[in-house]
Amino acid sequence: MSAKTKRFSSAMLFLPLLFAACAPRARADAVVLLEEPYSYDGAFAGTGHTAVYLSRVCAASPVTLRRCDPGEHGVVISRYTRIGGRDWIAIPLVPYLYAVEKPADVPLYADPKLVAFLRDQYRRANLEDVAPDAPGGETPKGDWVQLIGSSYDRTNYGFQIETTEKQDDALIEWLNSRPNRPTYQFVSNNCADFVRDVLNFYYPKSMPRGSLPDLWVSTPKHGARALVRYSHRHPNLEFTHFVIPQVPGTIRRSKPVRGVVESLVRAKKYAVAFALFHPFVAAGVEAVYLVGDRFNPAKNSLVLNVDGELQAAPTKEEARKYSKNLAVMEQETAGSTSSRDITSWHMFEEKAQPVLDAHGQTALASTSGEDIVTLGITRTDISNGDAPMELKRGLMLARMRQAVAHNRSPRTSANELQEDWQLLEKIDGSLQQDAPQKSVQALLPTP
Repeated sequence: MSAKTKRFSSAMLFLPLLFAACAPRARADAVVLLEEPYSYDGAFAGTGHTAVYLSRVCAASPVTLRRCDPGEHGVVISRYTRIGGRDWIAIPLVPYLYAVEKPADVPLYADPKLVAFLRDQYRRANLEDVAPDAPGGETPKGDWVQLIGSSYDRTNYGFQIETTEKQDDALIEWLNSRPNRPTYQFVSNNCADFVRDVLNFYYPKSMPRGSLPDLWVSTPKHGARALVRYSHRHPNLEFTHFVIPQVPGTIRRSKPVRGVVESLVRAKKYAVAFALFHPFVAAGVEAVYLVGDRFNPAKNSLVLNVDGELQAAPTKEEARKYSKNLAVMEQETAGSTSSRDITSWHMFEEKAQPVLDAHGQTALASTSGEDIVTLGITRTDISNGDAPMELKRGLMLARMRQAVAHNRSPRTSANELQEDWQLLEKIDGSLQQDAPQKSVQALLPTP
């Protein structure tokens, strides 16, 4: 890793020891977050979302900014529609990505029930003013969920450029002094327009509104591409880019992020209609795409892990090696009690509900008669907890299978993949030695 990359790695302020060991820095960073589409956006428009992370700016409240105190991690600011009657909302970085306060609390594997639980826990503690309880104290519906736990729904890409204290202070004053009232317009004043305004405040003309491949509409992908081009024109500014993988789990994987014309070309439902009814328009759209919209945000990206470190992605050879190792491990245990681990895990995960354990940590629990099976879901809990080894092994197998699966962008770093394999080997060894233990199958609810 180059010295330049290492400096940027330290700028991602997950690491609490950074503040204890280092004097205050003379500069910080602004990061454009390009977020892949999912759900209806992934199926139709495909343009995704964008937000801006500022490492030295923090939130006095979700709608008021201030300078960070020592030990704080910065803030993600984004524009959404229909959230608390506001134009923009500021959320601390770790909750924005993972819906927890600390990186150590990020789950290794997530399903919709767990994500909803984590989001609501954070909302009740921090966002009641923006997203108050529904009648009867229930969780409210609405787009507030997109402010918390972004990495459960989608892969994010970061494009990071340096800023100065003077620039950060001026931005705080500028945003705090403006009316924070809804201004969202899908075409003329969307999330990408907000990020464009912020980056142009830091670096005038760094991010034009749009280009021909986007029909001159601001889109998340265009904003990221424009910042990359700006960095090429200003090599004196430190710049890097990275990927924040989607958390493994049963939530559907997000889709590739696209521009306006790219969406028309790539989506068969649109391309066929154009070809049938507007062949000349279709040909023009195809030509515009081929000429101007080939930006790949995942190309040569480092991976940001949950500890805030920028690391290399696994090579194809490394991914194949771990995939073969997984297959060998499963084959060696075929026919034994431990070969039921994946079945046990999926049965447990389907029936289990998120709970807070005796230490206040989020866990999954399922009951059968008078028995309760509880499984911690963080790396620490999986390593040290006393849950049945079959469940631990099944969870880690499911996580690693997703990590080594072929994908357009890295799903983990090489170092994290190695840590996962070492943890899985440790669990597998314990399971083999402890074969006479009571099978978790007997504790699971009857299907």
